[in-house]
Amino acid sequence: MAAHGTHDFAEDPRNAEILINVNGSLVPRAQAVVSVFDAGFVLGDGVWEGLRVADGHPAFLEQHLDRLWEGAAAILLDIGRTREQLTAEIYRTLAANQMSGDGVHIRLMVTRGPKTTPYQDPRMTAGPATLVIIAEHKDPLPATVVDGLSLFTVHVRRSNPDMLDPKLNAHSKLTDITACIQAFTAGADEALMLDPDGFVATCNSTHFFVVRAGAVWTSSGKYCLGGITRGNVLRVCRDNDIPSEERTFSLTEVYSADEAFVTGTFAGVVPVHTIDGRRIGSGARGPVVQRLQQLYGEFVRADVAARVAP
Repeated sequence: MAAHGTHDFAEDPRNAEILINVNGSLVPRAQAVVSVFDAGFVLGDGVWEGLRVADGHPAFLEQHLDRLWEGAAAILLDIGRTREQLTAEIYRTLAANQMSGDGVHIRLMVTRGPKTTPYQDPRMTAGPATLVIIAEHKDPLPATVVDGLSLFTVHVRRSNPDMLDPKLNAHSKLTDITACIQAFTAGADEALMLDPDGFVATCNSTHFFVVRAGAVWTSSGKYCLGGITRGNVLRVCRDNDIPSEERTFSLTEVYSADEAFVTGTFAGVVPVHTIDGRRIGSGARGPVVQRLQQLYGEFVRADVAARVAP
């Protein structure tokens, strides 16, 4: 089965029976609902995290919680739980679904809660924050991590922080959605997005890297989300003497790269074979990408090895 995006996955029948955590209540998938007045539904008013589970533990949990709390502070959202309470709810959801191994992906969402009326003013909020934790049996397609993806550079740009700060992992993803639409209608798997000055920034749902002369480049980071996997891959490079750099670069330098890849919580390190109809390098997964996939997998295992469920 060919990949059509980083988040493609093989269907797992167990997901039909999962229990979803809605404000602390574990309910069957078909009954997992929130109010039509919820700020997340009405306005996209909330923050979220995606977490990958290995050996029954969410990897890099502290980094994800740091980003969640940072986003909540930015939009003046009271999560209404401590980090310890939220961690306990994550593990309770995993335990309820008997998810003690690998191949699990978590979507953790916090919204401002139900509104008194469907209006944007945060003061029109009637109740505490809404918390939803969805844990599913999900693995990336083998074709994703081996054969890779194609990208298309879209006209939709990453915004300046005074418009919509790209560091904010908010529920409203319409900018990224319009970029994704342009990419797949052009026949590509995902969108490559530029910054306001026309330099390479990121993808619609992942972070973008190139390899040139053995060195790994990614964008300056000014116009992209503070990616957990992005940062961890850069750390893996530093720890293993792989030259790496956050820098400004253009599409001209992308098209002549030896290798390209994207990173994300769900699939880790994923090769890119084509960008804007141009084959990158040999068009196959290259040696640097293969090495980074192995090293990043080891880095995840090292992180979860020290974890203990609360």
